[in-house]
Order: sequence, then C-alpha cells, then structure tokens
Amino acid sequence: MHKVRTGDEGIHAAAYAGRWVDHPVPKFAIPAHGISADAAYCLVHDELNLDGNPALNLASFVTPWMEPQADKLAAETLGKNMIDQDEYPQTEAIHERVVTMVGRLFHAPNDETPVGTATIGSSEAIMLAMLAHRQSWRDRRRAAGLSIDRPNLVVGADVHTCWEKFTRYFDVEPRVVPMTEESFTLSAADVEAHVDENTIAVGGLLGTTFTGQIDELGEIDALLLRLRADKGWHIPLHIDAASGGFLAPFTRPELAWDFRLKSVRSINVSNHKFGLVYPGMGTIVFRDRSDLPDELVFHINYLGGDMPNYSLNFSRPSNSVILQYYNFLRLGREGYARIARAMIDNAQALTEGLLATGAFEALHDRKSFPVVVVRAKDPERDDVYKLSDRLRERGWIVPAYSMPPNAEHVEVLRMVVKESFSRDMVDLLLDDMRRALANGESSSRDNAPAKGERTRPVC
Repeated sequence: MHKVRTGDEGIHAAAYAGRWVDHPVPKFAIPAHGISADAAYCLVHDELNLDGNPALNLASFVTPWMEPQADKLAAETLGKNMIDQDEYPQTEAIHERVVTMVGRLFHAPNDETPVGTATIGSSEAIMLAMLAHRQSWRDRRRAAGLSIDRPNLVVGADVHTCWEKFTRYFDVEPRVVPMTEESFTLSAADVEAHVDENTIAVGGLLGTTFTGQIDELGEIDALLLRLRADKGWHIPLHIDAASGGFLAPFTRPELAWDFRLKSVRSINVSNHKFGLVYPGMGTIVFRDRSDLPDELVFHINYLGGDMPNYSLNFSRPSNSVILQYYNFLRLGREGYARIARAMIDNAQALTEGLLATGAFEALHDRKSFPVVVVRAKDPERDDVYKLSDRLRERGWIVPAYSMPPNAEHVEVLRMVVKESFSRDMVDLLLDDMRRALANGESSSRDNAPAKGERTRPVC
C-alpha cells in the first residue's frame, strides 16, 4: 500500500526539445490541462524503460510473451467486462468451456460437469476454495449440533503468501507446518500431527514457490481417507497447482495428484503461469457441485438476466479467458507437452551448467518443473545475495532468498525457465554466472536485506 503524497511537487519537465512536451507536467496531481496522445505515450513509455527486461526476468513465473494473434485478440476484448454475462453471452460461453477443459485436464469425474470459475489469479482462486470448504465445514458441524467457533487450516510453510492472507482475512486458525533442513515439503506425518475435527481443509502443493518440489499428495490423500473412516472427519484436500497444474499433466501424466485422489475436492491453477497467458488469470475447479455451497453463489439481475456470481471481486477483464481458450485451440495437448518438455530440457541444461561450476547443489525437482533452485556449497565464498546483485548488473533478475522459519539459514537462488527462455539464453546466463563467481569479492552485500527482513520469492 502506498502513502498518498499530497505535498509532493515532482514534475515531468519539458522534454523532446519542446516538440511535444513544452511545459512541466505534475507527477502526483492531475494536470490542469491535458497533453497530446503522443506526448503522454512518450512520458509513460520512457519512464517504463527503467523496469527490468521481461526476457531476463527469471524471478517470475508469469507469462511475458504471446503470439501476435493473441495480442490482437487481447486488444479486441479489452473493453469487455467478464461480469457482463447477459451483454457478452459468447464470452461467458467460452469461459464455461475453459473451466470445463481445465477440470477435465485434472481428471474431474466423467459423470459431472466441472464446477468452477476463472479468477484474477490463484490468490483469489484459493480464497474462494477455502471459503467454500469453511462453509461446508460449518454446515456439517451445525447439522451435528457442534460448535463452529474454531476452524483451522493445515498447510506447509512452503505455501504462497495468499494462504496466510486467507487465514488472517477470514478468521481461520493457520496451522503451518514448519520446514526443516532435511525437508522443504509437507508430509502425511506432518498433516496427521496438525489436523483435528475443526480442520476445514489441508492445502497441498503441486510445485512450491520456494523449491519447485511436490508435497506428499498421495500419502496425504491416504491419510485423510483413513481419518474419515476411523474418526468421521471429513477433511478435503485442496491442491494448489498454481505452478504445476499446466506442467504435471504433460511432464508426468502418470502422477496421481488431481481428482484421481479421492480426498481432492478442489484445485486451483494459475493460467498466467504455465497456461501461457498474460496476467492475470487463475481458475478454481471443484470435484463436483456438492463442494460449492449454494449460499456462496450470488444471483444478480441488474445487468440483465439472472447471472450467478462466485468471486471476491465484481468487474474483471475477459481477455485473459479468451487468450486461454485461444491457447487451448492453438496448442492442444501435444503443443503443451512439447513446450513443457522444451522448458524442462532447458532447465536441466541450466542445472547441469550450474552444478558443473562446483559452487552449487540443486534442491529442486529436476523431472517435473522448469524451476531451478540452488544453494551455495560455500555460502561465505559464494554469497547468493552478492551473486544476485552481480547478475543484476548485466540485466538478469535472479532472486536470492532464505527459506521459511526452521530452515531460514538455507539461502538459495531460484531461476524459472519459461517458454521464451531459449537454450542460447541458458548459455548466456551461465557465462555471466561463471563471471560472477570469478569476481568473488568485487561487489558488496550492502544492498542485501538483513536476516529476518527477507521477503518471500516473487511468483
């Protein structure tokens, strides 16, 4: 959140020799008079040149590039509000197709039409899912004449910040299983030690933000089924597939992580990651209609017709949904599998190159996801924060960060290899990494955040 700068007198000074911008333009107040479209474009465009180069940004999972035809569709649909189902019925029809396609990709039961919705990313999708599970828990408890005062949610410390937001915003006790030096993922034993009759759900990750690894999803599913049989606890397993949902079906199709596991009642995915569409879009899909309580769906008619709405916000862009449909048609399963394989191959080449320097050890899942996470074998000599700074001097954006509590002394570099990151770019990055390692003491660590102040890695 940014403070309102009421007294700031910053200005855009006259520029381009007065050809377009011939008078000062305030930065923090709406100007009294407008300027030409060309002048406004130039002022904004030039300032944005100071941003990082998306092609060199290995911090983010988010898709930075789409084909020109997709760009054209995006521009054509910028003015369509996704909420206006009555005005834009074909956009809503495409939305329903996309949700169904995602549900079927995740092995939703064949006798059910997948229930869900597109969202503004996985953060909204996860909150919607947890609200549904909290309400279902309340309904079951009320029906049994039991208290609904102390709901809790069990997750590992490897989860995204949005899980913490949900528990804080919606008054649910977070039961966060800490990491250890030996394990950075959530196990069935961890879950068993933290769940009880007040647990609204367990969150399992298909690809963590920190290391790109997978929680013990099959084992957690088996545990929850046993607890239901033995104790009558109905605890759903939600899969946070933000990063892995559009990878695992193509890189490891034999892996049962989705609705093939009986405890899995909901799954979220970030379409703007490896669904290969621009930000921001996610999808939440439920196993069947019974997992979405009716009281959470609002029916509105003041935009024309009856429009059921299940979202945290109201207005939202439609073009990301259109672009996802475009990609499904354009690529098909074979195309997604080909791209996933290429990304995995490039990530493997990057991993091998980093390990060949002798300076690193790898922590990531090398088979499933194009996410490379390494720690220095000698942190005093090869400080990951210094290495990140040196790489930034060449334009590379490679985040350095520490793990969550109980493993906070483990400090790593993470590189997300996206579709637009070619093998040639891998080689260029490795060349610069070798130079950064060779320049051991040439850069200070003054700009690195102090211990305890380091934030989570960018998603």
